[in-house]
This record gives sequence, structure tokens and C-alpha cells, in this order.
Amino acid sequence: MTCDDFKDPFGSKQTIDIDGKEVTIYSLKKLEEAGIANISRLPYSIRVLLEALLRNVDGKVITEDEVKSLASWSPEEVSSSDIPFIPSRVILQDFTGVPAVVDLAAIRSAMERLGGDPNKINPVIPADLVIDHSVQVDYYGTSYARNCNEKYEFHRNKERYEVLHWAQKAFDNMKVVPPASGIIHQVNLENLASVVHLREKDGELVAYPDTIVGTDSHTTMINGLGVLGWGVGGIEAEAVMLGQPYYMPIPEVVGFKLTGEMKDGVTATDLVLKVVQMLREHGVVGKFVEFYGPGYKTLELADRAVLANMGPEYGATMGFCPVDEVTLGYMTLTGREKEHVDRVRQYCKEQNLFLEEGMADPEFTSTLELDMSTVEASLAGPKRPQDRIPVQDMSSSFHQTMKDVFAEKNGKELSPSNGDYSRWLEEGGYSIAEITHPHHTGIEKIKCADDDIHVTHGSVVIASITSCTNTSSPSLMIGAGLLARNAVERGLKVKPFVKTSLAPGSRVITDYFDEAGLTPYLDALGFHLVGYGCMTCIGNSGPLKEAVSQEIENKDLTVAAVLSGNRNFEGRINAQVKANYLASPMLVVAYALAGTVDIDLTTEPVACDPNGQPVYLKDIWPGKEEIDEVTKEFVRPEMFEKQYSNIFEGTELWRGLDAPSGLLYDWDADSTYIQEPPFFKDFPMETEDMKDIKNAHVLVLVSDSITTDHISPAGSIRTDYPAGQYLLSKGVDDKNFNSYGSRRGNHEVMMRGTFGNVRLKNQLVPGKEGSWTRHVPTDEEMHIYPAAMKYVENDIPLIILAGKEYGTGSSRDWAAKGTQLLGVKAVIAESFERIHRSNLVGMGVLPLKFTDGENVQSLGLTGKETFDIKGIDALKPFGEVTVIARSETGEDKTFDAFVRLNSDIEIEYYMNGGILHKFLRDGIKGE
Repeated sequence: MTCDDFKDPFGSKQTIDIDGKEVTIYSLKKLEEAGIANISRLPYSIRVLLEALLRNVDGKVITEDEVKSLASWSPEEVSSSDIPFIPSRVILQDFTGVPAVVDLAAIRSAMERLGGDPNKINPVIPADLVIDHSVQVDYYGTSYARNCNEKYEFHRNKERYEVLHWAQKAFDNMKVVPPASGIIHQVNLENLASVVHLREKDGELVAYPDTIVGTDSHTTMINGLGVLGWGVGGIEAEAVMLGQPYYMPIPEVVGFKLTGEMKDGVTATDLVLKVVQMLREHGVVGKFVEFYGPGYKTLELADRAVLANMGPEYGATMGFCPVDEVTLGYMTLTGREKEHVDRVRQYCKEQNLFLEEGMADPEFTSTLELDMSTVEASLAGPKRPQDRIPVQDMSSSFHQTMKDVFAEKNGKELSPSNGDYSRWLEEGGYSIAEITHPHHTGIEKIKCADDDIHVTHGSVVIASITSCTNTSSPSLMIGAGLLARNAVERGLKVKPFVKTSLAPGSRVITDYFDEAGLTPYLDALGFHLVGYGCMTCIGNSGPLKEAVSQEIENKDLTVAAVLSGNRNFEGRINAQVKANYLASPMLVVAYALAGTVDIDLTTEPVACDPNGQPVYLKDIWPGKEEIDEVTKEFVRPEMFEKQYSNIFEGTELWRGLDAPSGLLYDWDADSTYIQEPPFFKDFPMETEDMKDIKNAHVLVLVSDSITTDHISPAGSIRTDYPAGQYLLSKGVDDKNFNSYGSRRGNHEVMMRGTFGNVRLKNQLVPGKEGSWTRHVPTDEEMHIYPAAMKYVENDIPLIILAGKEYGTGSSRDWAAKGTQLLGVKAVIAESFERIHRSNLVGMGVLPLKFTDGENVQSLGLTGKETFDIKGIDALKPFGEVTVIARSETGEDKTFDAFVRLNSDIEIEYYMNGGILHKFLRDGIKGE
């Protein structure tokens, strides 16, 4: 067999004519002709994944057997084997992009120290890095807010942006989208994604599907455009950039059938919150979800993107939307050239990747069905995206939240005579005897007399139109603008304690707001443009008004944020806001006007006009027909063409950066933003033999649903926490601390910030919240970082004990990197979130799973034991180890744990101390 035979063992390579050009494709039909696959039976997502394997099969990295294994995908029995996936692109945002660039720079430095060629360290797979996660809402409610926020952004992030500016020129195959351009996933949706590539390779034009992995979990938004892709760990993404395949299990595919049409007054946001709830209940972790059905075909592309964006919230690897005429219409709307759109149509039809009328539905592992006419206007919260609340139930739901809050404060179940709860109820006007009444009877006092308004439990202190999830939909944004117009015309105003903001994911949005004449109405309600970036959705909500902040602090209030985002985990949006609700942009405006979440907007007035007349939500809610008319008239292709014609140039602030240059990065020892990480210093060329873990102590013991926000917070840095103390010691004033997310290029900050969330509840220190633990040998309570360093100094290995869904939430490489730098050798949990488990492996930390039915409680573990983990010297994928927990009295408890290393390659990564460590060793050895 010749070398060429290895590259095309199935004879699938053929040429077709596309727009007068001879183009090579790797035909899926050839597999069907050979009896290897029944393409029309396969889910569309599997077809795209199969093409990627077929095109890259070489007999070494991707074998014939692996192609056949995926081609024979069956809903009854999915193969347990892993497959190597080579995507066509990698996408990064700056929070995860900076550490990726720093790691690549560090590998270059290490390569030179070890006698290798640093020129070899470049992205092999094209990478796009979009800077969107650093701008913060410092200024708001004014016409100058955006300019001031952007200037402050560059002031805070100068060193970070300089390293990214350096990377733009230093690395081949990497493009950087500068700040103030938009949000990563919306820029990807509207411009970067091609759906079908046409690239030159070995002297010939090759067409193939656009596929992607990204360092942000909401990379899935691009599934709405028919592009296969999802979020991976930052460490894995770096390895893919450097040419390593991404190893993944062959997925189950859950079909989600949509029927009917949404009623007037119901939005794509309401639809996705219902879908999140249904899929969470069904259980789709580690699975693909694919949308289909008659209702799917009627959904606008932007609405499909909303569904796809929240894939991480419903727990799936992705939520795929097959390509059809709706896809092509959106590509035309967003300014893609006609030749490009025609190429997508021809290629997808040729490969049986195009969804057309009359086609039989694919086969799925399991299915769900939703009649969209049954969807209600909803929010989700106060802590999880899957906890959907119909608008009419909002007040009663918040009351349950408050009962839980007061019960927790008292350390017991709430009694009817609880003083704190009684006083709050009396503020609103209804008595203890009427607890079952759904609403306060005295709400009019709060709504209609601004001079008597005060901040209390349930007050909305943040209302933000933010996030690519919803700002990518012109109909949702136009709807918010029209609602604002109607409210202003009725004389309504936003309550004075509400921090309002408009942070679109694309510059096109402000263009069509301006042309439709909606900007003045949004401005009148305080929804001025504050910047183009994630902002409030990622936790960059900025400080509250001083008086509001003080009131919350003094009274220990449970106040609320309402935002059009995708994440609302505790402590994420703002450190002072405990109740966070996801909602459509229109409902964000409505709750800003109401000033409270303790309200039923279906029966109670939003507010009163200047004459004391009540104004209800139905009075100001725009109809679907008007929204559609305005959208059709004012959202046009030339707007997208104009804004994306110079997307890589950046603003004057970006062009004016004094960035370094050269092949190797010049590390500055005094920088508090960028430091060479320790991972590749004093780097041994040979791996050590795997050894059992002995006499380990527990650093952190936590319950269920611990997020990456808990493990590696992205938000503000407290002065009294180890990271803040470090920055103060370096002469950084607390006003210039910036956020953890912005300092991910400095391991000194990030390791001190690991488990630094102010809402973390470590059961080793019951009753305390925040970055606290117990140093077991001395029985001393202290911050987690210094405790970990005491253990490291004494050569004592550490472990984490956790419940279900450990590491859920955003894809954060520092949640694994920080864990490793604290000296943690293993995490034992009831279950792991997919990306975080993979990141732990990528950093050489062993993920272990309690056997079914066992957990910390059932085993009677306190976290004060010492632990031995035996069997590491003979690890196998999905194998088992034995754990011995020895109590302070010398009593042993022995239990088994499953090894969550899922493939032979993950065993190799673990043996090497991590994926990048293996890459560097292989690179030096010339492998």
C-alpha cells in the first residue's frame, strides 16, 4: 500500500465543479457505496464529524477502523471507543486566549533552552482570538459611557493587550480581533464562520465543512449556523492549535423535535429556557443534541443561534442545527458574498449535509418533543440557568428564595414568626397571616412614589442587555428598543437604584438602533451603550452606586440582577448580588422599570405614569408584527459589510499600543499581568514512573454543582484575599486590581485566586463562605492558598472531595492549572463536567469518580482523614483504584473509585504531567 493509499483508503477523494473551479472533496457517498455507512440515516452532526475523519485518515493519527467505527454509528449501540477529531479552526477569547498565548510563548522559550527550534511553535490549525472579555461597566447611563469604559479598559489591560498585539505578529496562522469589535460568538456567527471552507492544500483547492473547537464553552452558538463545534479546555485547545487531535468518545445524539409556533409575546429567550429545563431533566451531558422537526424549519437563524448558544446550560456537548435555506438566507443577510453562499449550498447538497423538505428524519439515540405554542414568557434563576420561572410565578418564586435565605441565616427551617422575614413582608404590605397570598398588597406604594423608593430584598440593582446569547437576535433587540419607546411615551422611568447597561455583541446592532430611531428611547431609560463585549454576562458588571452598595452591605440584602445572559451562577454577576435572573432583552427593560423581581408582571402594573395611572406590561409590549416589520426594514446586509470590512484593524487605542516584537517574548519580571509560567521551567525530558498517592490531605470538600466560577473566579479581587495581598505587595493600588479573568497571564495571581470565590462553601470550615480551609495537621483555619503552600513545603499531597457536577460552568483552564499549582494530585467527585474533567487530565491531575451510590456522606468522610490512592501504577482507561481513608484515630475506610481517564492517550497525558508537557517532549525528540 502506498503513502497515498493511506491518505485515501476508501477512494473517497474526488473532484467536482464549483463556480467554474475544480474542487476536491472527500465524498461521504463513497462510504455508502462501499456499504460502510447509511448516510441518510445518520444525524447531520455525525455526518459532519465523519467527513472530518474521512478527510484526515492517514493510517496513523486517524485509522480506517476509526472511520468505520463512526460510520457505523447506531442509535441502539454507540461504540465506546474514542476517535481523534481534527477541527478546521480554533477560536479563543482573551480571558482564555491570554494564557494560551503565554503558554505558547513559554513553550517557545523552553524549546530554545532545551536546544530545539522555537520557530516550530506556531498554530498548525488556524486560530482566531477575539478580545471581548475585559471591558467593564465602570461608566453607564450617559452618552460618554462607552468611550470612558474603553479607555479604562486599555488602562487596566495594557500589558495583556501588548502580549496579544505581539502574538498577532509573532505567530503564523493566528488572527486577532481587537477590542471594541463585538463578542466572540456573535463575531464568529456574523463574520468569521464560513460554514464550508475552500482552501488550497498541496496545490489543489479543497472544500470541506467549517468545524471548530473553542476555549469558551459557548462556542456552541455557531452550531446555529450549521457549523460543528463546541467548547474545550484551554489546554486542549492549545494542543489542537499545535496539531494534536482532540480525542473524544463517539457521542450519543439526542433528537429534539420542535413543532408548532411561538405565541405573540413569547421570545427565543423563553424558548431556550424551556429547552434548557427539558434537556437538563432528560440528561444530555457528553451527548450531542440535534434540532429537527417542522417547528425547526420555521425558526429564524438568530433564534437557532440562541438555542445553540446555551448548549452548556442544558449540559450537552453541542446543540446542532443542520444547514438549510434559512442558513443561507442568514449568510446573505450578514454580508457573505453570493459566490460563498452558493458554494455552501452546492457542497452541502453534494455531501447530503443539506436539510430539505420531504427528507426523512435521521435516527437518534433518544428524542424529545416540544410544541412551541406551549412556551411561556419566563426567567431563570436565581442561581442556575435550568431553573425556569414563568413570569406569573416570579413573585412567589422569589418569596421561596427569601424563605431559604432567612432559614439559612438562622441555621434551621423558617418559622412563621421569623423576625427578619416578617419585617420584610411588612415592608411590602402583607401580613404574616397572609403568607400564602402570592403578592405583596402594598406594592403600589413602591411603584408609584419615587420619593419613597428604597432598596430592599428583591430590588433590581442591575438590569443589563448583554451577551451574545440574545443580542445576536435582531428581533429580540428591536423588541427591547420598541418596548423602551413605548415606556418612554407613557412617561415611565427606570428606578434610580438600577444600574442599567447596553452591551451588544456586534457593532451592527447600534447601527440598526440608530437607523430605526430607537437609540434615544433606550438612552432615556439609561440603557446607553457601555461597550461591545461580554461585560455583565461574564461578571464585569462594575461597581454599584456607593449608596446602593452601602445599603446592601448594612442590611445584608438579597438584591437581584436581571440580564439577557446565559450564566447566573452565584457570585458571578456581582459580588453583592445574590439573586441573578436570565431573561429576554425586553424583560430586562421591564424589570428595570419595575425595580423589583417581587412582582407578577402579568397582573400587576410595571409602574405608574406621572399622573399616577398604572401601566401594565401588556400596554408597552410590542407585537410580533411590528417587530418583524422594523427588523426587515432596518437590518440590512450593507451594515454587516461595513462593520466587518476592517474588523482586524481595531480602534485608535489598539493601533497606538507600544507592543514588543520578535520571535521570543521578552518576559518582564516586574509585570503583574504577564509572567512566564512554571510548567516548562527546569523541564525533565523523561517522565517519572507513575506512583500511588500516599498520605494525602483534603484541601477542599464541597457539595454538588461546584462551578469553575467557584474554582477559578473571573470577577473582582478582594484586598484581604491572597491574590489581593500579592498585588498590594507589588505596589498595585486596589483600584487597579482589575479582575481575576484579566490577570490569567500571571500564575502568581491565579494560583492565589484558585478557590477564591466569595461564595465558596468548603465543608472543612462549616459556617464560613469564601476562600477558607482547615489546615488539618494544625487544625488551623486559614485561606486556601497559604494552607496549600504549607502542605507543599512539607511534601504532603492534596486531594479534593466533591459531589455531583464538579466543574460545571465556563471552560476555564485556570480551574485546572490553579488546582495543579496548589499541589492537588487527584479530585474525587460523584460526577464531573466534561470540559473540566478534560482540563484536569490536561494538567496531570487525576479525576476519580465515586462508585454509584457512594459519596462523601455515605462513606462517612469528614475531610480530616489522610488518603492513600492505590493502583495508579497500573492505570487503565475507565479502570478502578482503591482509596484508603485513615481517620485521626487510625480507623481505615476502604472504597473503590473509577478512573476518569477515558482513553490510552489520556493515560499518556497523565503520565507526562499534562498534554502540553507531552507535546514539548515529543517536539524536542522530533516525534
